[in-house]
Order: sequence, then structure tokens, then C-alpha cells
Amino acid sequence: MVKTKEFKFNEARAKGTDRSSKPTVMKKFPLKHHTANSTNTTAYIQILGVGMDTHDTMPSILLFFDRQRFIFNAGEGLQRFCAEHKIKLSKIDHICLSRVCSETVGGLPGLLLTLAGMGDGVPVNIWGPSNLNLLVDAMKCFIPHHSMVHTNLVSHTGPLQIDSSAAVASKFKDVKISAILLQPNGVEGSDVKPSDVSVIYVCELHEIKGKFYKEKADALGITVKTKYKELTQGKSVKSDLLDITVHPNDVMGAPVPGPIVIIVDCPTSSHALELISTQSLTDYYSDSSNQSQSGKIVNCVIHLGPASVVNSSHYKKWMKNFSSAQHVRAGHVMNEVQNPILKSSARITARLNYLCPHLFPPMSSSIQHPSSTASDFNFLCEDPTSKLCDGIFAENLLKLLFKMRLVLTFFFLYFCLFLVNLACYTMLYLIIFEMQWNLFCHAHLGLDRSNIPSPLAASAAIDELLLESPDIADAAQHVSQLWQKPAETKECAISIQDSKVMTDKPILDENSVPSCLENIRRDDLEVTFLGTGSSQPSKYRNVTAIYFNLFSNGSLLLDCGEGTLAQLKRRYGMEGAESAVRNLACIWISHIHADHHVGLVRVLTLRRDLLKGVSHDPLIVLGPSQLKRFLDAYQRLEDLDMQFLDNKATTLFSWETFELDNESNKNNELVFERDEDVKNGNLTSCRESCSQGSSKRLKLSVPVAKIETFALLNRLKKVLNEAGIERLISFPVVHCPESFGVVLKAADRINSNGKAIPGWKVVYSGDTRPCSEMIEASQGATILIHEATFEDGMAGEAIAKNHSTTKEAIEVGNLAAAYRVILTHFSQRYPKIPVLDEISMHKTCIAFDLMTINLADLHVLPKLIPYLKLLFRTEMLIDNSDDHVEEAGL
Repeated sequence: MVKTKEFKFNEARAKGTDRSSKPTVMKKFPLKHHTANSTNTTAYIQILGVGMDTHDTMPSILLFFDRQRFIFNAGEGLQRFCAEHKIKLSKIDHICLSRVCSETVGGLPGLLLTLAGMGDGVPVNIWGPSNLNLLVDAMKCFIPHHSMVHTNLVSHTGPLQIDSSAAVASKFKDVKISAILLQPNGVEGSDVKPSDVSVIYVCELHEIKGKFYKEKADALGITVKTKYKELTQGKSVKSDLLDITVHPNDVMGAPVPGPIVIIVDCPTSSHALELISTQSLTDYYSDSSNQSQSGKIVNCVIHLGPASVVNSSHYKKWMKNFSSAQHVRAGHVMNEVQNPILKSSARITARLNYLCPHLFPPMSSSIQHPSSTASDFNFLCEDPTSKLCDGIFAENLLKLLFKMRLVLTFFFLYFCLFLVNLACYTMLYLIIFEMQWNLFCHAHLGLDRSNIPSPLAASAAIDELLLESPDIADAAQHVSQLWQKPAETKECAISIQDSKVMTDKPILDENSVPSCLENIRRDDLEVTFLGTGSSQPSKYRNVTAIYFNLFSNGSLLLDCGEGTLAQLKRRYGMEGAESAVRNLACIWISHIHADHHVGLVRVLTLRRDLLKGVSHDPLIVLGPSQLKRFLDAYQRLEDLDMQFLDNKATTLFSWETFELDNESNKNNELVFERDEDVKNGNLTSCRESCSQGSSKRLKLSVPVAKIETFALLNRLKKVLNEAGIERLISFPVVHCPESFGVVLKAADRINSNGKAIPGWKVVYSGDTRPCSEMIEASQGATILIHEATFEDGMAGEAIAKNHSTTKEAIEVGNLAAAYRVILTHFSQRYPKIPVLDEISMHKTCIAFDLMTINLADLHVLPKLIPYLKLLFRTEMLIDNSDDHVEEAGL
């Protein structure tokens, strides 16, 4: 008999009616207001996330002013990169997209959700080509705060202009940004697809005021010093000694045009041919007569196009039109060196690998340009008649500074101050600082490499670890022996300070090993945790994704948070990740929250591209109905090469109905009864009815009667069987509307003696409170992967948000008699390892990013807990303080 227990939960949140998780009033957030008199002291361009270690996405460009911030493109990994390097995204005013595709917008949904969760919400303007509206409409399926997004479509070449009269405060105060539309060469009019349009952004900083000449002012009879300031502000004043009006140009030098930066995204050779012939940029060419008249000089051109385009002869010829500009190549292909940009997670990966290389991979190589000397990056031309160079390669956090110089203007203000006890007058001098732009010329642009991440080799991370904790070396030896000795071997006790962390008796009973693991092969199944954090990516843990490697039988993904593709590449390398994506049997999504599915589009588009020209079927994606709305809307932007199946169609009773009718009804026309139960989402009563022997068949909210659904279930069954999976069963859990967990049951196998060995069973909870459905589905599981968002002392928070605590997750495993319980989906409050009591160790393990667990290693998992505690005993105090700073900043 199944053990059950009542657990409290937030019913309103589970039904989607909890107001505490939604804004009280869905309103248009006012755009930011900047003080009119504020003065910029800093301005620069900065490169964010080149390649994200993995060639995974297009880099972002930050245009920084004291008063305004602009981000150009927001690919996957942007938030995590900024968290790592303490870049405050809450200050962003405008997001400008060069194209609307998975490469450039993969990180946008998560970023908008993060901004929406800051206080009353942080408003932001989003700019992009005409298909931007399609993206925003798609995101509305899962972003409740979509009203904070101020969408501005770039439909024609010209300056960016905000249409809304209520948005006056957000107008560009420090820069004029113009857009130039770029489309493939030879495509005209209605034949141009919105997805083919790229936007070039021309950023022109305001002109620099000329120098104020005090001697000229004196000669014109200006004696009142306050008039100096009026003249520098462009106002005419009356002379104090002469009967004339003094104008600013009488005392000011000629203004200097402000610096100009052009951001070019030229994705294909066809776009490049159009770029060469476009007339919109000719005024900015070095040999342009218009440029010589206006004095405008392009100081920097940032190239986002791929190397195959930027390295072409016709593109290089076009670059020569900007002979005085510094060219920055941000879309080039770079070689691998040990220089990860996410150092915090890379350092932990290296330490975990040192402790237990069987479960944790070595620190992955990052993708960077090979660095030798500074001259390798600055290709100064030998030809003195031309300043053109191939440019510099973009590096993460490289800054191109628009230098500021201080001009001290002294205003002598005389006034009298009567002091009660002292009959005297005091003269004071007030010094006012006036700031002026001063952009360095091409050869001295002001490149700042001080923030570029320094190389981090695994050996350096290990040396650092051994210096902090010398006893880790012995611990690593003990861990390696766990794979060399029989399971019943007596354990080594390790003490952390004065506290004994190993249990006195063996924690593994060999007789309790389930029969499905008898003579298990290492090429049967391994589970890799690509993300083990919740809510949003952090510097230590990415958001949820679990990869099931079935080796020659293919692979599956359970949930697919932002950055899943990048994590696959970090774990398996470029070719290994592509192979994993190419061989996916299906992807299963637990619920509509963004941290569980935003990375889906990047995976689907990569698979589409890898299989282009190869005969294949669309990938089956299973998820809640809201996800279908998002995917259908997104496919108006670009083809995802997938077929959607609602999770409700894969519940136990849906499968039973399908099997029954598949056998008995040749015409695939199904008759259902008790419509009201499933229409109302009452799957529990459906289960109870069947368990009582009811012969009535139950209708689903996604009708199996539909031919396409019936056919898709047939194909899913075939795909699963080819992967060695006997059944994939979704079941409802308690979190938000349409939240599911899943059971994966492997087919039985025959050993060498002809004995039938039952297949393994893996259960994944998704996000949930402990519930009877979870316990029932997990009965006898070989592995139960259960969320453990909160520590035991935060049960109230867990109930309010319909999550589980560590103790509750372990209790579900105990009630279900699961062989192993692996905890995941930790709040970002817990960057390393949650607190576990000794009693919990006998079947529990903690998941880490990139951790890979083979079925053959399950017997060892609980023994690792003490060693993991030893590994993190000193870092937790140090890093927790850092995390609080970053959480406040973001």
C-alpha cells in the first residue's frame, strides 16, 4: 500500500489566482526620468559575452553613459555573464536588437522578468526590426509583466524616435542613434521577409563644445563672471562695459563633432553585397565630401557578422571606407584557450573534478582568441597613407573609452557673511567644474583591457584549493577508492574541524540494490545536470535542464532553461553538444515558468540547422498548453522544426485510452465519457475512477480523438521504444496551473543467462510541493530527481511559492521507497550545497551543474556527501557574502 501524507500548499498559486505573485494593477510603467542638469563624467563602449565561452550566441554591446545605458542585442547567457562581472542590468534604458532571432534575443525573456521583479518594475525601451512585435506577442504567453515593455519598431532608415508623448523623459540625452535597414541583396519589396532584415545602428555622441576664451570675453567688456557660464551654455549676453550684445561664437572656439560608433550586423554574404551598395552610410565614409564639410569622423566600427562574411574580400574593401576608424571584430571565430569568462562556475567545476573525476568533468576550455602580445590585437598598418587595419578582436569586457577632460573655469563670487561675534567679511571662491568630451583619435582610442578576464587554468584552481584545504588531497584519494573497492568496504572517517561528518555504520546496504541495476552497463544511461538553480541564472548555477544520455539509443532533455545549449557545449565540447542535439528523441517541459523553457528555442534552431538537407522528422516537444501558444507564436519568426504534444496527452490514463483505442478502433475515432473531469483539469478524480475499476474512458482537454494527436502519440511511442524507453508518463503536481512531473521507465532487458531484468525507473518532479501524486508516481523509483528550492527553515516560503524544502524532498523519496534521491533546483541563496543532516545521507545526493551520474555509479552517491561538505566548508562563508551583493545589484 502506498504511504501518503498531507502537505500544505498555496491553492491560489496552484490555480493561477495568487495575486501576491502578480502586479496589483497591470499598468504601463513610466519610463525613467533623468535629471536635466546631471552631467556625464564617463562614457564608453563595452563588449559583453563574446561567444559566451562556447560560440553559443551573439555578443552584446553596452553603450554606457552616467545618465543612460544602451544594450545592443541580448543573447542567451547575458544575465549570467553580468552577474559574474557585477554589471548592473537594472540601469539599462534601451535594448536595441540588430535582428530578431534566437541568437540575438535568447536572453531577453529572462532579462525582462528580472527587471520586472525589481521593486515596482524597471521599464525599458526595446528597438528592433518589424518582426519584434511577433517576439513580444510570443513572450506574453509567460511574462505577466509584459506591459512594462515599450516596443519601438524600426521600419525605416533614420534616427530612432519614440512615438509616445508620455515617454519624453526617455529621449536620448547623450547620443543620437540612427538605424539603417539592411536586407539581402537582390530581394525587393514584398519578397523581403522580416526575419531577413538586419539593423545597423549609428551612434553619434553630441558635439563637443569649443574652448571658452576668457581674454575675448574681457575684451568685449564682460565683467560679471556669471555671464561666462551663460555664454558656454549657448546664450547671448549684454556687455557690461560696451553697448553691444556678446554672442557665444564671439568667445568660444569652434565645436568639435562628437565621436561616432557604428554597430554592423551583416549575417550573410548576400547582406554584405547590399551593404557595399547602400547609400545611407556614404556620408560617414572617410573620403566623403559631406564628411569633410560636417567634420564628422567615425571613430569605431563594431562588426557582429560571422568570420566567413567579415573576412571576405568585398567586405574588407567596404571596411576601407572607414580608414580612420578603429575596427572591432566581435563575430569572429576564436581558438580555444583556458580562459573561461564564467570563472566562478569554472573554478567550482575544477575543484569538483579534482575531488571526484568520475562524476564531474574537467574544467572546459573556453573559446577565446589566442593571446600572446598586445600587438597581436592591434594591427597597425605599415602604409602611412592609410590608417585602415583589419581591426582588433573583441574580448570580453573590453572597453573603448570616450575620454573626458576637465576644464576648470573659475567664477569669483563675492558676497558678505556677517558673523554674530565677528564683525568681518569673508571672501569665498566657488570653483565650478565644466565637463567636456575629448575622444582620442584612432591610434589612441582609449582601449581599456583592465577588466578582461585573466586566464584561469585548472591547475591554478587546484593549487588554490590545496592551499586553502590541504586535507582535500586525502579526501580525493578516499573518493577514488569508492570506485576501486566493493560496496561493502568499510569507510574512511573524515572530520571537519571537531565535527564528525561520516556516519559510524555503513550507509549502503548491498542487499537493497534494486534488481534493475544487476550487471548494469555503463552505456545504458547517464544523467547530466546542465542547470541546478532556480528563478534566474547565477554565477554558480544555471537554470534547470537535465540531459539523459542513452548513448547509441539517442538522448532526451527534461526542461530546458536559458543557457542549456551553452552548458551542453561546456560539458561535451562543440562536436559532442551538436551530436547530443542531433540525436534528441524528444524534449519534455514541466511547466511554463521561464527558468524551465527559455533555452528551448536555441536548441531547436541548432537542431534544425544541423539536420538541414538530411531526411528527418520534426522533434517532438512535450509541455503545458501555454508553451504551445508561445512556440506557435515564435514560429512566425523562424521555423523551429518541431511538433508539440500536450503533457495531458501523456498521462497514465491518456496512454491507457490511446492503447485501448489503438487496438480496438481501426478508424482512430474515439468516444469519451466524463468530459467534465478533464475539462476542469480534475485528473485526480480520473485516476481514482480508473483505480476503482471503472471501464469508462476519459476525455482529455487535448482530445486524443484528433487525428494529429493520435498520430503524434504513435510517433512518440515509436521514438521512445527506439530509445529503449518503455513509457514516458506525465503526472500533475502542485505548483502553478498545468505543472507536471514525469516518469521515464526503461524497457526490460535480458542478461547473458537469459534472465529478464526489469528496466530502470527515473522520476523527475519539476517544480512542486510534496503531494500524493508525486509519491505515487515515484514508487520504487531507481532515481528520484526532486526539487529542493528552500532549506528546512523556510517551510513557510516553500508553501507560499509551492516549492519543496530539502527535508520534504527527501521525505517524498522515503515514502516512495526510491533507491536514490538527487536534489536540484536550489534557490540562488544557496550557491554551493544545502544543509543536510546525517540521517538523510543513506540515499541522497546533491546535484551540481555539469555533474554526470551513470546508473552504474548510483551505489556510491550517498558516500560523497561528507566529502562535498569538506570541499565547501570554507568557501560558503566567503561566497555567500558576495552573492548578497550581487543579488542587490541585480
